[in-house]
Amino acid sequence: MKAISISAAFLAIFLISCQKTSAPDPDQKPFVKKDSAELVQYGKYLVTITGCNDCHTPKKMGPKGPELIEELLLSGFQGKNAIPEFDKQRTQKGFAQMSPDMTAAAGPWGISFAANLTPDETGIGNWTFDQFKTAMTQGKYKGMENGRLLLPPMPWFNFTEMKDEDLQAIFAYLKSIKPVENVVPAPKQFEK
Repeated sequence: MKAISISAAFLAIFLISCQKTSAPDPDQKPFVKKDSAELVQYGKYLVTITGCNDCHTPKKMGPKGPELIEELLLSGFQGKNAIPEFDKQRTQKGFAQMSPDMTAAAGPWGISFAANLTPDETGIGNWTFDQFKTAMTQGKYKGMENGRLLLPPMPWFNFTEMKDEDLQAIFAYLKSIKPVENVVPAPKQFEK
């Protein structure tokens, strides 16, 4: 009788261990808290591959096309500059246009200006991480819950599922770059 009980117990353990369990997702890597230097470097990498400089860093035309103006890195449309001229008729037909420095865009929504992402108080210097997360994942202006939606060409909807650790790295990098004092103008509507 004892032998049957032990055999039954082993059989039960064997059957339980053969049950299908959910395997960990091989693409899901656990978040490892990085030191601040590593976090900033990872943030720089993410800012680069997600194209933040495409709109948020003013450019000048070089021999091979647009080149970043490094001293204005991620400082957005320069508020001291005149508002660019855009072809209103083309925007009414659904076309979008970019300013020569690629920091202002015009389309059916009007004219929008890339924000200052530097840690100056005219940029994100006074922002909390929660505000940054709200701006990036909910598309809210200045990360304010009751704010307007961010305007094109900001692709905030691409970031709605971004992991907190990635957002924290981007935020850490942006807080580490040179502050640039620059008040970006408010969006403009085309006159009818």
